[in-house]
This record gives sequence, structure tokens and C-alpha cells, in this order.
Amino acid sequence: MTFQGTNPPAGRLRVFGGQVAAQALVAAGRTVDPSRTVHSLHGYFVRAGEESEPITYRVENIRDGRSFSVRRSVAEQQGRTIFFMSASFHRAEKGLDHAEEMPADLPRPDEVPTMEERLQPFPDLLAEWNRMPRAIDVRYLTGAGFAWPGERPMEENQRAWLRVDGTLPDDPLVHACALAFCSDLTLLDAVLSRHGKVWGKGGFIGASLDHALWFHRPFRADEWFLYDCTSPSASGARGLARGRMFTEDGRLIATAVQEGLLRRVGG
Repeated sequence: MTFQGTNPPAGRLRVFGGQVAAQALVAAGRTVDPSRTVHSLHGYFVRAGEESEPITYRVENIRDGRSFSVRRSVAEQQGRTIFFMSASFHRAEKGLDHAEEMPADLPRPDEVPTMEERLQPFPDLLAEWNRMPRAIDVRYLTGAGFAWPGERPMEENQRAWLRVDGTLPDDPLVHACALAFCSDLTLLDAVLSRHGKVWGKGGFIGASLDHALWFHRPFRADEWFLYDCTSPSASGARGLARGRMFTEDGRLIATAVQEGLLRRVGG
């Protein structure tokens, strides 16, 4: 089956990778029995997408078994593949249950400054931040991965509270796609955080190379979740990052892993 996605006017030269992954997932999910929910996706970013062009998503039915459905979703612009993904969907079953615990003694979302509050002392950065609408409320517990006055500290973790800024319908696929979008927002920041570096002027440029996401438990993307990200390795201009997502009451709902290309600006 074929679907077409549009790009919101974000003012970027290229389409945000999380958007492409989310749209590829919703296209795949619309071809699956709604009683089966996505439990994992694995994708590769092949080319940068152009914001001015719509994206075509072609979905291939790989298999519908008794318990699992597998789909391959390919994103294309002007006849060229920019992203492809495999996603697996599983009917609800009972089984063993355990999970890692959420980091303790962290500020709650309402105790963390909004980005607008953080940027009040820097009018130019605040104006740039407010230049376009943002669908996701992001509240950093650690240093942000973009250039602003002052040095960024070296930190083992990149942590932020996130939620969709609004109320979503009850469709679990919509929430999974929103979480897929969010999973690309701060993940590679963890690589820079280990070195006290930032994106942009005086720092690095980067691009997502691949992305994997596992969904563990039911959730709502319009409710707060903690995105706890770390980077186990960086070498050869590539960095690996992994992130865990916890609901505000401490349930582990998803895990993401991504490798990205990171090059020094002007290097």
C-alpha cells in the first residue's frame, strides 16, 4: 500500500528524522489489525529529506502470523529512498514481567524550567526558539545540546522530561508514532554531553544513521515521560546513543538506540 506524508513548515533545510520514522510507522500500522500493537522498529536514514517535497511511503506486507505481523515501510522523495524501516506488531499476551528502575531523586516536570524560561536571559536565542510552533514540550534536566552562552558541562547522562503539547486521540498507534518522533529529539545529544560539546557554531553537525525503538508497556505520549539517554561509545566520527523512557510513575515504556554521524563544524 502507498501513503503520502506532508512536512510541517519547520524552517529546516532537511526533514527531521523523527518525523520520517513516525510517518513510516503510522503508514505500516494502518495496514495491520488494530488488535496488534507495535513492539519494535528498526530503520536506516539513507538520504536527507527535503522539507519542500511531500514524502511517499510504500508499505510491504512481510508476514501476518498467528501472533506477529511484520511490515517494511520505505519513504521516498522524487523516486529516491530517504528512509526504510521494518516494524513488528504483536497481539497482547501474558508472560514474565520485570524492568529497570527509573533514576531516583529527579525533579518532577513542573519543577523543571521550560525552554522559554531558560532562554529569557538570551533574547536572540529566545526569538529563534519561538520562531516556529513546537508540538513537543521538552524540559531538560541536564545541559541542552545546542549552543548558548556559557560552557556545557561534561555529563554521563542526557535527561529530559517530554510530552506532546496537547491531547491525542486514544489510538495506541498514534501514541507510538508520537513517541517515535520524540525518540529522535535528544538521543544523540548524549554523545556530545559526554564531551561537553554542542551542536552548531563552535561545535558539531550531525545526522542520524540508524534508529531502533522497542515499546515495552502501554503509555500515552501526551503525558510526561523521562528520556534518560547515555552514550556507550564514539569513534570514527560516529557516536552511539541509547535511551530509556519512563512514565512519571516510574514504568519503563520504551528503549531506543541510535548511531549518528558527528563532524566538527568547519572540520
